Amino acid sequence: MLPQRKSYQLHTMQARYWFIVIATILIVAIALMASYLWHGAWWLYILIGPFVLLGIYDMIQAKHAITRNFPVLGHMRYVFEAIRPEMMQYFVENDSDGRPFHRIYRSMIYQRAKHVNDTAPFGTQMNVYRAGYEWLEHSIYANSASDLEADPRILIGGPHCKQPYSSSLLNISAMSFGSLSKNAVMALNLGAKQGNFAHNTGEGGVSPYHLRHGGDLIWQVGTGYFGCRSSTGGFSEKLFETAVAAPSIKMVEIKLSQGAKPGHGGILPASKNTPEIAAIRGVQPHRDVLSPPTHSAFKDAEGLMHFVQKLRELSGGKPIGFKLCIGKRQEFDDLCDAMISTGIQPDFITIDGGEGGTGAAPVEFSNHLGMPLRDGLTYADDTLKKKGLRKDIRIICAGKIVSGFHLARALALGADGCNSARAMMMAVGCIQALRCNNNTCPTGVATQNPALMRGLNVEDKALRAANYHTATVHSLMELIAAAGLSSPHDLNRSHIQRRVGQHKVANYGEIYPEVE
Repeated sequence: MLPQRKSYQLHTMQARYWFIVIATILIVAIALMASYLWHGAWWLYILIGPFVLLGIYDMIQAKHAITRNFPVLGHMRYVFEAIRPEMMQYFVENDSDGRPFHRIYRSMIYQRAKHVNDTAPFGTQMNVYRAGYEWLEHSIYANSASDLEADPRILIGGPHCKQPYSSSLLNISAMSFGSLSKNAVMALNLGAKQGNFAHNTGEGGVSPYHLRHGGDLIWQVGTGYFGCRSSTGGFSEKLFETAVAAPSIKMVEIKLSQGAKPGHGGILPASKNTPEIAAIRGVQPHRDVLSPPTHSAFKDAEGLMHFVQKLRELSGGKPIGFKLCIGKRQEFDDLCDAMISTGIQPDFITIDGGEGGTGAAPVEFSNHLGMPLRDGLTYADDTLKKKGLRKDIRIICAGKIVSGFHLARALALGADGCNSARAMMMAVGCIQALRCNNNTCPTGVATQNPALMRGLNVEDKALRAANYHTATVHSLMELIAAAGLSSPHDLNRSHIQRRVGQHKVANYGEIYPEVE
């Protein structure tokens, strides 16, 4: 057990904000006094006046969180961004092939979120002859995207589900209130409401900010049972039944593990554990919250199936599923066997790739534990088909899903729908400052500091989340049309080609042969 810590970063960041405000006032006062004492100091107004006016404008505008939180100084970010060649900037993270994600993806997210031109000049920005390059087979008999369904949906709910849910193909992946600020949570949920897609709560429980705007929710129940946690830290049927009755909660997801830190419980640093968050989670404030690595409500595969059935009954028949990053293949086989022996099936399974992101994780866990998405997704799809279980179970996947091609690739490999976290965070303002675990996120997305989260305007960022979702699903449908297909569900593994060597190309049907 890690030592419990109290954090004073919240007060430090508030002090920094007020320092900027007071410093601006002092500069104005000094300029006025100098002008009064020295009548020839009119030039001070010309020198300082524009910066003062800019600072005042920055503090009252709601469009840019960085400049709202850091008046005048925040503009340096945009200066540096303009100076550097646009196409030579990269994500900090690498993709699953060990190559850096190209800057074009980040530009694409921001442009789609702002509803501006998201096209790129000078053609392909990748080395097409390098191993790992992928492409979708197109057809000379392409369809028109305008003739296809604009908002394709999937129905989630097996034979025993009384309240099936019509889900978008792209939804918000699990991110908790606590990890994210209340403003970020509200922006994401309002965006989900406007764009008609779902918002996964993360394991931190359902907060008032998840419910305020009425966007569709997927309630994630983790090993800490936050939101349905008994006084002893176990699962409370009574609390769950009361909370799940909220009309906004459309599905429930049991979190077994996540790709960023499989086999490790969730981490909420003390600096983020405010009294409000502690009350929602049922824990003590200002202390590290470390969720257990495994569930206490069940101990084996059959126990999980009975827990699925219990939640289905307590929820009045809402879709119940579970999320995991596949580790030992035999354990996933055991889960499928338990579905057969008990006659209980989940309505959906979320496969999280080992390349998934998080606000806080041990480096060894995030880099060297868990099956990558493409391997986990194809294995889950094949195993469910082999055991005759695939028909009534939807597969959702997550793991660096950013573009329409990423959606197409996941659907071709066996997914029915996808979740995205990092792209949705960036749509509401994240600039990947990598301060998530320190409570000092400058854009107000991943912090509990009121002085920083005030910079994130909920209505503005919600519209950006909805814009990004709409544009990305549209880009998927354009790819489907270009391939000569009529529906995303017509995709199969043979449609995606991958360079596996300098002089060798294989499609995913050859790399991951489908079971009969």
